Amino acid sequence: MKVFPFYKQPDIMDCGPSCLRMIAKYHGKNFSLQKLREISGINKEGVSLLGISEAAEKIGFRTTGAKVSVDQLKETDLPVILHWNQNHFVVLYKIKKNKYYIADPAKHLMVYTEQEFLSNWVSTVEEKEREGVVLMLSPSPDFYSMEGDKVRGMDFSYLLKYLYQYKSLVVQLFVGLGVGSLLQLILPFLTQSVVDIGINTRNLNFIYIILIAQTMLIVGRMSVEFIRSWILLHISTRINISILTDFLIKLMKLPMSYFDTKMTGDIMQRMNDQKRIETFLTGSTLNVIFSMVNLVIFAIVLAYYNVTIFIIFVVSTVLYSLWIIFFLKKRRELDFKRFDISSQNQSAVVQLITGMQEIKLNNCEQQKRWEWERIQANLFRFNVKSLALGQYQQAGTFFINEGKNILITFLVAKSVIDGQLTLGAMMAVQYIIGQLNSPIEQLLGFIQQLQDAKISLERLNEIRELEDEEPLNKSFTKELPFDKSIGLHNLSFTYPGAGNEPVLSNINLYIPEGKTTAIVGMSGSGKTTILKLLLRFYEPQRGEIRVGSGYLNQISYRYWRGLCGVVMQDGFIFSDSIAKNIAVGDEYPNMTKLKHAMQVANITEFIESLPLGLNTKIGAEGNGISQGQRQRILIARSVYKNPEYIFFDEATNALDANNEKVIMENLESFFKGRTVVVVAHRLSTVKNADNIVVLDKGRIIEQGTHAALTKQKGEYYELVKNQLELGN
Repeated sequence: MKVFPFYKQPDIMDCGPSCLRMIAKYHGKNFSLQKLREISGINKEGVSLLGISEAAEKIGFRTTGAKVSVDQLKETDLPVILHWNQNHFVVLYKIKKNKYYIADPAKHLMVYTEQEFLSNWVSTVEEKEREGVVLMLSPSPDFYSMEGDKVRGMDFSYLLKYLYQYKSLVVQLFVGLGVGSLLQLILPFLTQSVVDIGINTRNLNFIYIILIAQTMLIVGRMSVEFIRSWILLHISTRINISILTDFLIKLMKLPMSYFDTKMTGDIMQRMNDQKRIETFLTGSTLNVIFSMVNLVIFAIVLAYYNVTIFIIFVVSTVLYSLWIIFFLKKRRELDFKRFDISSQNQSAVVQLITGMQEIKLNNCEQQKRWEWERIQANLFRFNVKSLALGQYQQAGTFFINEGKNILITFLVAKSVIDGQLTLGAMMAVQYIIGQLNSPIEQLLGFIQQLQDAKISLERLNEIRELEDEEPLNKSFTKELPFDKSIGLHNLSFTYPGAGNEPVLSNINLYIPEGKTTAIVGMSGSGKTTILKLLLRFYEPQRGEIRVGSGYLNQISYRYWRGLCGVVMQDGFIFSDSIAKNIAVGDEYPNMTKLKHAMQVANITEFIESLPLGLNTKIGAEGNGISQGQRQRILIARSVYKNPEYIFFDEATNALDANNEKVIMENLESFFKGRTVVVVAHRLSTVKNADNIVVLDKGRIIEQGTHAALTKQKGEYYELVKNQLELGN
């Protein structure tokens, strides 16, 4: 059977597309992860089995999803995708002698016993049925006729350009490396001369001279090392800042929809990846180069002293390396398994403590304790396996290393007795062997760091290859037409995710310039989605949005958002002063505009009551503020911008009646001459709008003024009936 291809998932939610990518590669086709993400409808919750199935059919597979028993699974054509631990997808690619071979995109190629496999896969509660969810895939003729993607490999040349910027410093490093290596090279010869000349001839003055020379060499080596450390610090800091800056520039150019399908942790992980790559570039790579130079130089010197000892050292080093590499895969598998059990253990302990009330109320103390004890038994078994494996590896490396040292000591001593080597040469050889052991260990560590850097580079490449919000090969206009009205024509939109219902269906809406349009409706009717489409968070799947005679998608994103004042439901408050939170776009806030914004948002009194006034720090690292104060700051932020278009999404829902009344009166005069779209439930916010649009399940069912709609006694009347009674 051919080796099963493996791809590690870059993000937590990428397990489904990664599994599909592995199976497509197994059948001979390359597909990029980004393409599989798009066609499987990935969102922040990841993908469903339906999404994977639909994506597989789009690239030419026949699929069948089913709940089957383990006996039925053994008769299924492999590979298949399994629903794993109720929250993950893996590929089962082989079953042999009750061993289950799993490609887990979060870990690696794993092997499970039947008991371990069932505990992860079975999703039924009944003990007798023992069934799990499987997605079976078989390639159709369409799959083989389909064009695969050209998936780019590792692009280390992209990283080397960061080092190239500091080529003069790198040259200085290599000069230091050369000097340091030469100084080290002299030491074994000085050691030999102390014994062979100084001691044998009883010449104490010669020994003094050699010791002074050794001291100077050590001081010289230490000085070179200090200078090298400073140069490395300068290079690594600058490269780290450069890589992170480029990453943030790219991140800020991506469309808003990208951030809706990514977990914060995944984006943070990518920032950690930059540090891993920087460490690899400036730490591991350069240190290994230094070590390799030392290895080559000392190996040549060792060969000069004794070819036989040199050959023994080379053979033992190869054996030592192969022995360590032989255990790497098994150690990784055990480590992942232990991580799983440790996670279960932690969850079980947290459940025992936090769920104590329910445990005692339902008299299930013994059952829950037994569950915890079973986890401890599993953990103990894995600790036994891990210890045994560690001891096997340690015994082998100890035997090879110490055997080599004993053999070399014997041969060197014999050579001294036979008169082939002097006593000083023997001491020099022992010194050289000590100097050669360290580079070998560093090289083995470097191999592991190279693997980490490759994974990090894959994540980096994935971001680099995404299309910017404003690609350089497309031109966008930076001016509005004479007529600034907005028109939505046959607009339809569905959020990413297989089986999702359309949020908007065939919306036709005219938003006149200089007027206020209010959008009302039940929760989930699509009100906020219309605002997000107007702000170009997403592109509509069908239909179009026009601004006057032009199209919204032809206007520059930055230019359009610069014209828009926005208050969203989940508007963000930065950890900064109140002034900087209101004037977020300005390095130095304009005090006239700031005071006007505070007055419109009715927040002047609150700010002036604070000891530091506008300089008071708020947000996560500053003073806590109420939801009402937060909304008023967001309204002030929107007013400060002095926009042509205003979009409010439940901008006053956290305000008390008095504050809302004052702010709505202030906003009415501010709205004059501006195009306003307000999403709200409250009657007080929408009753003065020029046009009220009523949405229901993504469709417009009514529109008109407040007076006209209340006369109709339709859906709008029902929505605000209770508020009308209170108002009257």
